[in-house]
Amino acid sequence: MKLTRTSDLWWKNAVIYCLDIETYADGNGDGCGDIRGLIQKIDHLDRLGVTCLWLMPFFPTPDRDDGYDITDFYGVDERLGSLGDMVELIRTARDRGMRVIADLVVNHTSAQHPWFQSARSSPDSPYRDWYVWQDKPPADGPQGVVFPDQETSLWEYDRKAKQYYLHRFYKHQPDLDVANPEVRDEIARIMGFWMELGLSGFRVDAVPFLLETDGLADADALPDPHDYLADLSAFLRRRNGEAVLLGEVNLPYPDTMPFFGANDGGGFTDELTMCFDFIGMQQMYLALARADAEPLAEALRHRPDPPEDGHWATFVRNHDELTLDKLTDAQRKEVFDAFGPDEDMQLYGRGLRRRLPPMLGGDQRRIRMVYSLLFSLPGTPVLYYGEEIGMGEDLSLPGRFAVRSDMDWAAVQEQQPDPDSLLSWMRLLVDSYRACPELAWGACTVLDPGSDARPVFAHSCGTDGTTVVALHNFADAEIDAAPVVPALAGMELVDVLDPRRGPVKVGDDGTIAVTLPPYGCRWLRCAEQ
Repeated sequence: MKLTRTSDLWWKNAVIYCLDIETYADGNGDGCGDIRGLIQKIDHLDRLGVTCLWLMPFFPTPDRDDGYDITDFYGVDERLGSLGDMVELIRTARDRGMRVIADLVVNHTSAQHPWFQSARSSPDSPYRDWYVWQDKPPADGPQGVVFPDQETSLWEYDRKAKQYYLHRFYKHQPDLDVANPEVRDEIARIMGFWMELGLSGFRVDAVPFLLETDGLADADALPDPHDYLADLSAFLRRRNGEAVLLGEVNLPYPDTMPFFGANDGGGFTDELTMCFDFIGMQQMYLALARADAEPLAEALRHRPDPPEDGHWATFVRNHDELTLDKLTDAQRKEVFDAFGPDEDMQLYGRGLRRRLPPMLGGDQRRIRMVYSLLFSLPGTPVLYYGEEIGMGEDLSLPGRFAVRSDMDWAAVQEQQPDPDSLLSWMRLLVDSYRACPELAWGACTVLDPGSDARPVFAHSCGTDGTTVVALHNFADAEIDAAPVVPALAGMELVDVLDPRRGPVKVGDDGTIAVTLPPYGCRWLRCAEQ
């Protein structure tokens, strides 16, 4: 594809890397990661091929929720550095060709935020209406406790305010009333501030909660909350035409699509640029547990196409529990039994607090197959720090902190010179993904791998005369796969991941006969036309 067609839609074939500054690299030896430490490690990310750095919250905080309880949206936690350090990080990343996005956590504030302290002090406070208050919890208010091990209600009585306030998460995180025009203006100012300092967008935390109006006294009279998301998106692009909103929307596909934009018959109104594919991720783990690719194949067959300029974001794991909430109870038990049989490995009854390598017993064949799958699936791949070196979890840490332990730099140094290391494999995958633009831009087709090849996930992505056919074996057995792509009949396909292998000749009927070793994977590409 021509770069002139793709360069202004950089997110379509980006490699996004998520990290927490606090646990990434300690630059001053005080035992806490910091911005200067991250800057000194930026070349590791550059060599890996990262093109977009996603920073978890770095704002001033009491740190009761790993930085998601914020007391100042315009500052930097002094343990991590200063605003000057942050600008230097963004500049250094840009120098290496990396954009930087940050978490936008505006569903709530810390209870210690000056806005909330003012709000609870008096009904006449200018910030009183910035939060959601009720004399008593409404029967028709929002339902569902997010953290059932910590909270029993979404409402907390404040003795000073003499009212209940809404908190969809922890009681020390009162919800902001995003229906309030003043709150909306403030959120825009926060976004504008950080974009002026060089950010290229935001990962929007818990988007459905941000837009929910249940519990508000005038909920029925409020405008469509999606109009607000569209307004935020328009504001973002007025300030920076290349900026993105990456949304955390853990909903079934039909319910996720409106967050890309409302289909008004004339196309899509921009809202989120990208949405995480939570459904595909969960079905992938079910497929791994069963050694049967069909759950993933079925999910991808039914995954809607995003808007032309939008994209799905694909991932193996993120910074939270590995949620399996969209599986049935029986399916979830299958995954628990396979990858987290001990109760201590599970969280909230819906997810796992584990990383991939220990879940797969350290089997490098299987681990490498999963990451090959990640980079070949249609969507923008998102890596979580430490995945490139096969970091495991630390179950001695509480809750979700098990997967938020310190980056293992000793493992990086050990794997750095080893051509057979997982780090080298990940670099190969990134390079191969970037060299095959059809994976990001092409039309994806889930293929039938053949009647005797149910463990194999096969799909093709093609555009502008080139096609990649990717095959991934979920079984610990050799499998003969025979997907059919009529458009490739008679062609020769080269092996992208190992060009030393001879070409694969496609049959006259389009059959691609390939034998995959246990947990094997291949990317086969036709020549430019």
